[in-house]
Amino acid sequence: MIGLPGSVPAAGTCSRAGCSAAATWRIDWRNPRIHTGDRFKTWLACDEHVDYLRGFLEARSFPVEASAFDSAEAGT
Repeated sequence: MIGLPGSVPAAGTCSRAGCSAAATWRIDWRNPRIHTGDRFKTWLACDEHVDYLRGFLEARSFPVEASAFDSAEAGT
């Protein structure tokens, strides 16, 4: 997903490959080489994979922000 800061992604499942658990975390990140400061990508994560996905992005020195994801907030 690509979005603007503060936009709410549609409800979904964890972005970790092979995981079908409900998302409980929202991870907003960007690659500074290709994304301007106002453009972020969003991954969703379950409790089990939030640290893995956040670590994957941080290891590449991407700006990352994780916050709770409430599927009701997304309109589902």
